[in-house]
Amino acid sequence: MDFINAVGRRKASVARVYLRKGTGSIQINGKPLAEYFPMPHIQSKVTDPLHTVGLETAEYDVIINVMGGGFKGQAEAVRMGISRVLIKLNEDFRKGLKEKKFLTRDAREVERKKYGKPKARKSFQFSKR
Repeated sequence: MDFINAVGRRKASVARVYLRKGTGSIQINGKPLAEYFPMPHIQSKVTDPLHTVGLETAEYDVIINVMGGGFKGQAEAVRMGISRVLIKLNEDFRKGLKEKKFLTRDAREVERKKYGKPKARKSFQFSKR
């Protein structure tokens, strides 16, 4: 096993995730997890799939390239990518990850702004006179 890779997406974010034998480190865009996502609740979103299948202290390194969107969308894209990689590693992990909905692509996107309106649906105040 050289590398196992998968792609995760959420909103405008795309994460390419690579798994290889190693020491258990998580690198995101060349930085450690705690440096790239300094907030603990976002870090837990990223590591949730590993905790679900019991590989948090594993012998695998996770290397991630993520681009686009904000930090929350990026974290959820990474979570989906890690889940897909773990299934490629061992098909038995699918049941636990599917129960927590880590494999479901959240298709919600930002609605585009319409002309003649300040936002997508908001209108200017109506005045009859």
